[in-house]
Amino acid sequence: MRLTLNIWRQPDAASPGGMHTYELDGVSPEMSFLEMLDTLNEELTRRGEEPVAFDHDCREGICGACGMVINGQAHGPERTTACQLHMRHFSDGETIDVEPWRAAAFPVVKDLVVDRGAFDRVVGAGGYITVPTGSAPDAHATPVPKPAAETAFEHAECIGCGACVAACPNGSAMLFTSAKVNHLAALPQGAPERESRVLRMVEQMDEEGFGGCTLTGECATACPKGIPLFSISSMNREYLRAVRKGGEATD
Repeated sequence: MRLTLNIWRQPDAASPGGMHTYELDGVSPEMSFLEMLDTLNEELTRRGEEPVAFDHDCREGICGACGMVINGQAHGPERTTACQLHMRHFSDGETIDVEPWRAAAFPVVKDLVVDRGAFDRVVGAGGYITVPTGSAPDAHATPVPKPAAETAFEHAECIGCGACVAACPNGSAMLFTSAKVNHLAALPQGAPERESRVLRMVEQMDEEGFGGCTLTGECATACPKGIPLFSISSMNREYLRAVRKGGEATD
């Protein structure tokens, strides 16, 4: 396959960026999208040019590091991560536009790499449970009803890739935050901090500069792990419940 690649290049966070065009030949349909970028970088290195910086880690669709916008869609035309997107989904001679996540809360670090530290700070505000130290509890010491376990597992699938934010026209992080809140709210282990957790995490989300949610649904459509849109409504109920109980966002 021969491809024309329009890729966003930006040397650092303080410098302006722009789209640069590259021609790449010999692309196998069995390559992943990241392997195709590896091939481009090998060619750029041979020519003495700066390779394209992009984030990645596991390359197995688990870590969520490899987020990028491909032809205007978060992670590309398939509902998967960029590392699991294969070149057979593109045509010989096609032009492909590749850009970083576009959101105020995800500043560009270099080329396709963005700083998603805002997600870490949202989780750090309450996305955990406080447990006493000591030996591990006995298996099944705390019974969890099957429906609650299924809800928790469904929301725990979120890998924090940021596709929901990139796809949202408002740059909202409500789907991500709701997945983290609902995961723990469904479990008895998360009950002691249920109210303070949702208040702190929503407060931190707002402080990070994410946009407001208008339930357009683009986030759920782009999510590679299928976090459902009703997750946002569930978190809204959790938030109202905490407010009614007189919860405080800070300790």
